[in-house]
Amino acid sequence: MEFKQQEGVTLAEVAKAAGVGESTVSRVLRNHGSFTTKTRDRVLAAVQHLGYVPNRIAGTLASAGSRLVAFVIPSLSNIVFTDVLRGASATLEDHGYQAVFAVTDYDPEKEEALVASMLAWRPTAVMLAGYEHADGTVKMLRAAKCRVVEVLDIDGVALDLAVGFSNHAAGRESANFMLQRGYRRIGYVGHDLNRDTRASKRFASFCETLGAASAPLADRQIHAGPSSVENGRAGLEQLLARSPDVDAVYFSNDDMALGGYFHCLSHGITVPDDLAILGYNGLDIGRATPQRLSTLLTPRVTIGQVAAQLVVDDAPSQVIDLGFELIEGETA
Repeated sequence: MEFKQQEGVTLAEVAKAAGVGESTVSRVLRNHGSFTTKTRDRVLAAVQHLGYVPNRIAGTLASAGSRLVAFVIPSLSNIVFTDVLRGASATLEDHGYQAVFAVTDYDPEKEEALVASMLAWRPTAVMLAGYEHADGTVKMLRAAKCRVVEVLDIDGVALDLAVGFSNHAAGRESANFMLQRGYRRIGYVGHDLNRDTRASKRFASFCETLGAASAPLADRQIHAGPSSVENGRAGLEQLLARSPDVDAVYFSNDDMALGGYFHCLSHGITVPDDLAILGYNGLDIGRATPQRLSTLLTPRVTIGQVAAQLVVDDAPSQVIDLGFELIEGETA
């Protein structure tokens, strides 16, 4: 069954499930007027069970349909998501749609709250990063009368439309790249793997591939917060203090890898002779360093463009794999 054919949950359905009138449901949701605590609890339980989201667009505007496309993204400080947004926005604007966005800071509970807020405006589509969402988020999206596009991942089961690449494959490719060049004491420097599920998938496949080649991961340094150049630099310093004999380090992304590279420059560590460095994402700045960064290039702008075009075309539910490209560079 195609996701786009599902109907949104109505106020009348909530009222029926709660065993009250529609006016009572309205009073409870507005927290205005008279109702008992028992009635309120029944209504809120029905709202949660059905995934109902109040409609803030009234009358003919709601019936005519919105031209909004909502983006709920993990970060604005990470250029990955702004690239996706840039690609999608241009395509949407060419077809008369308006992009709006909200930032979750990689917090699934915050994502759930923001999705509820966005759905209240009855957007044409909601775009999110990855497949991993809170149960409440999934329930609301399944109940909503709009398209859902999950971007930057294809490892899992899509709710509707998905555009991206395999993060598991990216992790394997990264490990094989290092193994083929003779590195055997390989470390990892990354950011919060619990929140960034796509980085977690890459890391898991990277470690699995190393283990299968009898070269298990030598050491790891995981920063609890978001990725940044500063955290990459500090992370490599901490890893080398424990494991000075590692011959290569895989970073969770190019921000972190550039920080590691700067640490090497400031401490007289020759790259790649003393230590090889591999990043992920293929950011432009990686081509401007004294040695071009070895990394995996992801088609972020194209992902945004393709995702937006699927919405514009009202395409059937599908998953599109745009792949990635290994950039050998000069740091590994």
